[in-house]
Amino acid sequence: METSIQTSGDEDIATTQAQSYLPVRGETVGIIQIPSINTELPILEGTEADELVKGVGHYIGSAFPSENDQIVLSGHRDTVFRNLGKVKVGDIFIIKMPYGEFTYKMVDYKIVEADDRTVIKSTAPEETLILTTCYPFGYIGDAPQRYIVYAKPVIND
Repeated sequence: METSIQTSGDEDIATTQAQSYLPVRGETVGIIQIPSINTELPILEGTEADELVKGVGHYIGSAFPSENDQIVLSGHRDTVFRNLGKVKVGDIFIIKMPYGEFTYKMVDYKIVEADDRTVIKSTAPEETLILTTCYPFGYIGDAPQRYIVYAKPVIND
């Protein structure tokens, strides 16, 4: 499987810029667009309550686009990711960063227990985007599970 990434510029430059990109917790780092559910959301550095109330959180320590490792983005099921369950395999996610625009295609999803952290792991040298949110979507209170979406970079032919 190819793992090239579609960018709006030179891939080597994007990779170098991603590796030197060190945002501060709470800072807006980019935008995620999910065209199939007509959604555009800010991405903030961090996944604590302060960040998640403002948008989608980038899990600190996970990669950024073009770093050829796992990118983890989390959001609340009743706010920013309330329609994430409507996204289907094959749908597109677009991430806009200060150093480029990156396109990913959904390849799979799964449901795990709330305390299962095994989904957050290095995938190097293969880049993988995962989106996480609480599950079930209509659950009242602390949800017992997590909904995980997996996406791979789209090849720019």
